[in-house]
Amino acid sequence: MSGIDWWVIISIAFAGSFGHCIGMCGGFIFAYSSTKIDVSMSRTAQLIRHSAYNLGRISSYTLLGIFFGTLGSLFLITPEFHGALFLLAGALMIITALGMLGISSIIHSFERSFSTMPLFKLLFSKLIKSKSIRSFFALGMMNGFFPCGFVFFFAAKAAASASPLTGGAIMAVFGLATVPTLLALGQSINFMRDVAFRTSMNRIAALAILIYGAYSTYHGLAYFFELPM
Repeated sequence: MSGIDWWVIISIAFAGSFGHCIGMCGGFIFAYSSTKIDVSMSRTAQLIRHSAYNLGRISSYTLLGIFFGTLGSLFLITPEFHGALFLLAGALMIITALGMLGISSIIHSFERSFSTMPLFKLLFSKLIKSKSIRSFFALGMMNGFFPCGFVFFFAAKAAASASPLTGGAIMAVFGLATVPTLLALGQSINFMRDVAFRTSMNRIAALAILIYGAYSTYHGLAYFFELPM
């Protein structure tokens, strides 16, 4: 991947973290902050717990990146397969962007259906009652595997890389780029809760994903038709 690709990934992840990530992960953060973190704790103790949660998220994202990068490499047999992979990645990116813009409900329906699963409810119930630092890490890992349109975009990019190492790196960088916002949310910085600000950042990220999805689709079509690259 080129330096521009990494910059695009970091920029989209950071911008989207103000909108989509706060919306998706905010429920987890508010839940554990109100039940697992005592207000009498020092700032340092609270930061350690928030960091453990985010480390869990990044660990899950990295594992997903390795998985999708490996999956992509298995289909990298012919140029046609490679092109099909880019077309699939582009389609997922466009669907994700439309969901973030409120135009399509496909992604949101999938997210809601997962949150009602008995296994999810059972694991969440057990982890939210524990106050050990390990439980914060486990809750973060659980959150990381939660179906999310934003994660789908980076998973598609990891698959398109056709490399377990690069795929894992893509997802790890994505996770790291969202940490500042979610750490700030955990520390209750007021501007993070401003709806207008979050909506604007979410739209910026969605438009960037839409453009990137269109580019990936075009790149995939170039494997089947004589298109300028």
